[in-house]
Amino acid sequence: MAKAEAIYGPSIQVDPAFPYYLNRTVDSIAEEIELAGYRIVHYFVVNENRVDGELIDAFRRRGMAVWAMTLGNGTYSTERFPAEWPSWRMELLKEPEDGYVRLSPFSDGYVTWKKEALARLVRDYPFDGIEIAEPYFPEWDGIRRGVYGDVGPLARRAFRERYGREMPDFRDPARPDYYLNDPDTYRAWVEFRVEAVNGFLDELINGAGGVRAARPDILVATWSLAVDAGADAADRLREMQGLDAAAMIGRVRPDIHYLQTHWPDWIRGDLPPDYVTRYKNFVDRIRYFHPRIPLAVQADIGSARGMVKGGEWLDAFRRTVRACGFASWTAYEYHIGGYMYERPPVPLRAVRKSDGTVTVSFSKRIDAATGSDIRRYKLRTADGLRPVEAKWTQASVDGNRVKLWADSLPEEPFVLEIGGVADTPELMLYPPDKALEVAPGTCIGVSDPEAAELGSGGMTG
Repeated sequence: MAKAEAIYGPSIQVDPAFPYYLNRTVDSIAEEIELAGYRIVHYFVVNENRVDGELIDAFRRRGMAVWAMTLGNGTYSTERFPAEWPSWRMELLKEPEDGYVRLSPFSDGYVTWKKEALARLVRDYPFDGIEIAEPYFPEWDGIRRGVYGDVGPLARRAFRERYGREMPDFRDPARPDYYLNDPDTYRAWVEFRVEAVNGFLDELINGAGGVRAARPDILVATWSLAVDAGADAADRLREMQGLDAAAMIGRVRPDIHYLQTHWPDWIRGDLPPDYVTRYKNFVDRIRYFHPRIPLAVQADIGSARGMVKGGEWLDAFRRTVRACGFASWTAYEYHIGGYMYERPPVPLRAVRKSDGTVTVSFSKRIDAATGSDIRRYKLRTADGLRPVEAKWTQASVDGNRVKLWADSLPEEPFVLEIGGVADTPELMLYPPDKALEVAPGTCIGVSDPEAAELGSGGMTG
């Protein structure tokens, strides 16, 4: 695949561990994402030991680029981790107990394991690119909120070895070594953390036995945060979370850099779709040092119930991203966007196969009971005006697809009239009270096998 095809244009994040993607074929998943208009996918590798190679192959068979997106500062799953992994943990001022295990870049064991895991990942699977999202330290306004680290023995030892002094205290304002009482040590601490983040990424990607050694051809993306928090937001992120995007790019030498929307922005229910225009200070700082690096932006479209972003919001976001000159954009996560709650399923492709069957592909996953009810599919002449005599014998559902068998099909072109086929609200992140159904009178033309790759559009009439 050409480098540009894997970098430029809209993309989407997919986490195949969600129920929406289970109990269906990988090809139905890949087709649904493709029909939604995406040619680039960020496969969320929650655990490097659990990867669906067949799903990667299904995307790539359709000419889609697939990035392995892993997390740098921790994991949601320690399944099949080495027994010593608890010794890799970060220490925070206050443990958030949110189900996420934070791991320290100051742990030699963690860095070695992570580098080997990523090298194995790109050797074993044909990913087009790799990205390490969220490599930063916790957290925005973390000292005040208590969600700040790493302040444990691993960080303490590394700081002492580097600077010959003790790390600042962050708990007791009366102590002389409290971070506000010793600005020289605190400045060193801030630089130490920036170096830790960028050195961690550099070692994973460029170190001996790392990603580029394993796959010299693979594309690399770096990620940092952006937040609409005033003109000094980039400096505050550097201080609070060890993030310096320009220095990161210079150190790691990626093919593209992503600005990830920080939680103070994405959590907002009233976040306007043009909010990325307020990230100009982040873009300008990167452009000053790296004028030619492609830049992209990541949005969250549905992680919390009160901030789900609908289809119109996403369309406006896309237009803003394009107007701002970003090379690409992505969003977390495909099936949690508001369009899933707003828009009923629509048939987008219907193909007559040489074995006498018809396969209908919808815009979203559909309910097995209504989808397999053959009474919901009627044949009509190509102009849609007259019924066609044919009898369906059975139907089966696979994700967004229905396969229909008939006792005979007409020789001449025909259309399908579909109604009452429902979506799958029980598989959504925040299940709504009722399902959405294909609008009555929806018709779609049926292609012959030779025209299958061209697809066809749905219409309501």
